[in-house]
Amino acid sequence: MPRSLPELVPSAKDETDLAKKLVALGYPAVKPVIAEILEWVEDANWPVAKVFLPFLARIGAPLVPHVRYVLQSQDEQWKRVVLDHIVSESGALAHGISVDLLRLIDTPTDAERAEGLHTIADELFLKYCRNGPS
Repeated sequence: MPRSLPELVPSAKDETDLAKKLVALGYPAVKPVIAEILEWVEDANWPVAKVFLPFLARIGAPLVPHVRYVLQSQDEQWKRVVLDHIVSESGALAHGISVDLLRLIDTPTDAERAEGLHTIADELFLKYCRNGPS
């Protein structure tokens, strides 16, 4: 009997077998647990993050509300991982969060500036958003 989606969400950073099972289901099958999956990429060095990051990067525009949630958080490291490893791979996703990228460019918090998020956002905006949707 197949496990339910919530049972497949890792509960520890080394549960890569569960992460691989979720990735194998693909998107949109994992849509109900996408927020939980995104939480496992808060640190790109976690073993489960290494499984989830390439998968999330391929989803693109459907991640817009989830990425916006991350960018509105106070976790600058998580923001950096999401921008560097997920948004950087999808023009459609970058365009969908263009307002958030502009905010990071124009009015970053001190913590965002210290993490270099304004620079990453500027690079992504120039690459994907300057000339409209890609």
